[in-house]
Amino acid sequence: MDRSQAVRQRLAIQRLSAAPLPRAADAVRLLTCVQSQERDHAFFSLGLRTRSTTYAAVRAEYDDCAFLRTHILRPTWHFVLPEDLRWILAATSERVIRGMAYRHAQVGLADPRHVERSLETLAGLLSGRTFLTRQEIGARFDEHDGLPRKGEQLGHLLLLAELRGLVCSGPLKGVHHTYALVDEVVPPTPALEREEGLARLAHRFFAGHGPASVKDFTRWASLTIADATAAIAEAGPALEEVEVDGIPHWFDPSVPRRTTAGRAAYLLPVYDEVVLTYPAVSFPVAQGHPNGERIDPFWAPVVVDQTNAGLWKRTVGKGTVAVETRLAPTLDDGQRALVRAAAERLADFLECGLDYTEGEGTPHLWREGRSLR
Repeated sequence: MDRSQAVRQRLAIQRLSAAPLPRAADAVRLLTCVQSQERDHAFFSLGLRTRSTTYAAVRAEYDDCAFLRTHILRPTWHFVLPEDLRWILAATSERVIRGMAYRHAQVGLADPRHVERSLETLAGLLSGRTFLTRQEIGARFDEHDGLPRKGEQLGHLLLLAELRGLVCSGPLKGVHHTYALVDEVVPPTPALEREEGLARLAHRFFAGHGPASVKDFTRWASLTIADATAAIAEAGPALEEVEVDGIPHWFDPSVPRRTTAGRAAYLLPVYDEVVLTYPAVSFPVAQGHPNGERIDPFWAPVVVDQTNAGLWKRTVGKGTVAVETRLAPTLDDGQRALVRAAAERLADFLECGLDYTEGEGTPHLWREGRSLR
């Protein structure tokens, strides 16, 4: 399989160029975990793949806990289904917690007794489906001596509580994230042995992200190469192996992968799974791209005809979303029209008017990007 075939198949498997899934939760199920530190951008990622075509529709599913937002797989936010939360944490979180031990010691969370007391207090505050924001939790903690203070210490305690499966997201409170007790919003699910969980995780990853390599899987799931390789072998009968650029890749041949869309452009959030998952074999970069070397957290990729062809950012105002693009000069008028149509799709998702502009040249970028290639 050549690189262009791999890219085309991923777009179809992830339902960007194929028939949309019914609901936002169905996209989360397909992808298993969806990176979502920029929550509202990640809502749009789900909207691009489903018939939940407005922000309000995606948020309604989220507020109903049809899918959750929590720290899982890596020390960053992801969407995950309630029924997948516990077994994925059991398979992956211990290694993530070990990897954060030094940082937790730096912020004053090295004493197990201090941590346990703090987690017990947190559980008491949230009991009875009392959904609280981080700011509200910090204010309650401030009423007691010896509990984590607002800032990094409290943030890392909440992260640890998520990775241990004590808390996850509750419904939004205005625009703010809230925390809930897992046992109060997630139904009981059967426990899996770690090896069984890793095999299931491998199958789910390649079913929703394939064709992908073992390195793509290890990065996504925070696994060692040894664990990832064993998990792929265990899931093997359900997966098909192909070579892309001489590297083994896997996908689930039972997952629909027929492209239904014609030529298309996508304004993809910077942390979209179809962008971030594949550091080595990803979209080719158009000649003259305004920034084809690295990812920036504020300017996201524009993909046109399966090529990374530019950058975009948005500013949401009252009733209007301003979308600015910086496009490769090699794009023709038809391709630029596709990009504008993609911007209109974003405006429709937000139920806003569109203020669209095409800028020129490389925008001011954050200095700590990482390679796109």
